[in-house]
Amino acid sequence: MAAAAELRAFKEAGGGTVVQWTPYGMGRHASELVRLSRETGVRIVAATGLHQAVHYAPDLLDRVRGDLAALFVAELTEGIGGPGGPRAGLIKVAGGFHGLDAHARHTLAAAAEARHATGAVVAVHLELGTGALDVLDLLCGTAGMAPRHVVLGHLNRFPDAAVHRAAAEAGAYLAFDGPSRAHHATDWRLAEVLAALVDAGFGDQVLLGGDTTTAAARSVDGGPGLPYVVSALPRRLELTLEKAAVARMLTDNPARAFATEWRA
Repeated sequence: MAAAAELRAFKEAGGGTVVQWTPYGMGRHASELVRLSRETGVRIVAATGLHQAVHYAPDLLDRVRGDLAALFVAELTEGIGGPGGPRAGLIKVAGGFHGLDAHARHTLAAAAEARHATGAVVAVHLELGTGALDVLDLLCGTAGMAPRHVVLGHLNRFPDAAVHRAAAEAGAYLAFDGPSRAHHATDWRLAEVLAALVDAGFGDQVLLGGDTTTAAARSVDGGPGLPYVVSALPRRLELTLEKAAVARMLTDNPARAFATEWRA
């Protein structure tokens, strides 16, 4: 009920599509996403992929680690939960804190393999916003992915303008979150780092989102939800950036970033 109400509020505020980054084994409730989309009129793109090892029981990792790429491909082409289930629309994986551990390297390599097989975009959780260049070295160097098919997430949590610019120059898409209590320490830097990218000519590679928790949790901690991303957040950013630039970050840019030419 709370999720449906939030999606309706998101749509009323001007939102049309939500790209949901929750990967395999973390409570995606894929069939519920289908119901919510039908009830609210909001398009929802679900993810396959795998998060950091700390988020899973060891026995689950032992079951899937052997052929992760096949798991990702199956959820992209056949369906989440098996043939006939809703199909994932992107691959979401994760780096480590200021680098890549063995689990991250294995998972990123599997994501690249699945990308080459299907054409799906790879979105990456950067732990506290760090390790962006390490991720690009593996995906686009070692694994041969085109940078334009990589979306780097949570960059605002580590507002290093030099790293942001280097990732943009490489050709990747850069995703920034709206405010949250968990990462409030750098929230005030968001407009500044976005302006630096726009001024450097990389405004068309910037995406805006929100690393939100459940609506029920936000009712306790007071964190902003999806409607904020398309209403209050743009108004704040327009104090620093041109309105058209902010609009592109919410519409045109994500449309290009997550567009997929599916392979047979």
